Amino acid sequence: MRSEKVAGVAGGRHARVRERVDHVLMTSTAVLLVEAVVGVLAHHVWRESLETTGRTQSATGLLLLVVAAPFLSVAAALVALVLSATAVAPVLAGAGWLGRRCSGREAWWWVPVTAGGVTAVATATVVTGRAPGDSGFVTALAVWGAGTTALTVPALLARLLLLPGRPRLSDRTVAGRLALGGTLAVVTAWAVAGAVLWAGVAYEPPRLDGERIRGTWSDGRGGTLTFAPDGGVTADGVETRDPADVDPVVRRCGGTGTWRYDPGDGPWAQRISVAVEGCEPVRWSVYGSPEHPKIFVHVGDPDVGDVYVLRKGAAG
Repeated sequence: MRSEKVAGVAGGRHARVRERVDHVLMTSTAVLLVEAVVGVLAHHVWRESLETTGRTQSATGLLLLVVAAPFLSVAAALVALVLSATAVAPVLAGAGWLGRRCSGREAWWWVPVTAGGVTAVATATVVTGRAPGDSGFVTALAVWGAGTTALTVPALLARLLLLPGRPRLSDRTVAGRLALGGTLAVVTAWAVAGAVLWAGVAYEPPRLDGERIRGTWSDGRGGTLTFAPDGGVTADGVETRDPADVDPVVRRCGGTGTWRYDPGDGPWAQRISVAVEGCEPVRWSVYGSPEHPKIFVHVGDPDVGDVYVLRKGAAG
């Protein structure tokens, strides 16, 4: 009878330990998934703010991310579960061991310390030697900071489940709280990203006019276009290609001709039409910044996205 009671107590403790481990993995996996979504949204906003020759997707891109989310969620959940078991759980265990060993008690701040140490080793292994100089240090620091944060947040939240005196929660309760909190976090991050893009963070080409176009534009390799106030233009060594060829032959051309600016219905639609005798007629598009405007044309296969660029005042 006594052995049966002892076995029952041991079995109960084992079940509670296993339950808490399951809850820790559930929490860590859910938080990692939320971090991944926030990271994707932040990356989208960052990409939309960069100078580009193609029209940004802005809010449309956010809608496309929502559409793609169900197809990616299963794979992302599996990756997050593996990371929970192989990275977050060891960080949590290591933090507890360090706290007991170094200060005699566990403390929450051992979690970021441990995560920082683990991430530092991983960063040194992956980044070192790939980006020498100051840029390499900045890259390593950014990777270390992002990795440390990504491990610390789920580990700290999972640690709350292991604190003494915490009430016992069922699997359904834990899953429900994680689903509610995760949904609120994702919706909030999506709304913030949309608001940031709506506020004008997404890149737009600078607005040009006749005054800003006049002058010499160069490709930096000896080719120039000089726009005159009277609508005349002079080309000297400008690259030209036959647009009918998918893989056109590049040649240099020069001569005089005319130009006309079409403002279009917005920054992305503005064009500069140039017709020079001896060169292919070209409609130049605009990008760059207000301080450093650029004009460009697509060359070769449009799907590849190669462009020929002229910069105002650039040295040849």
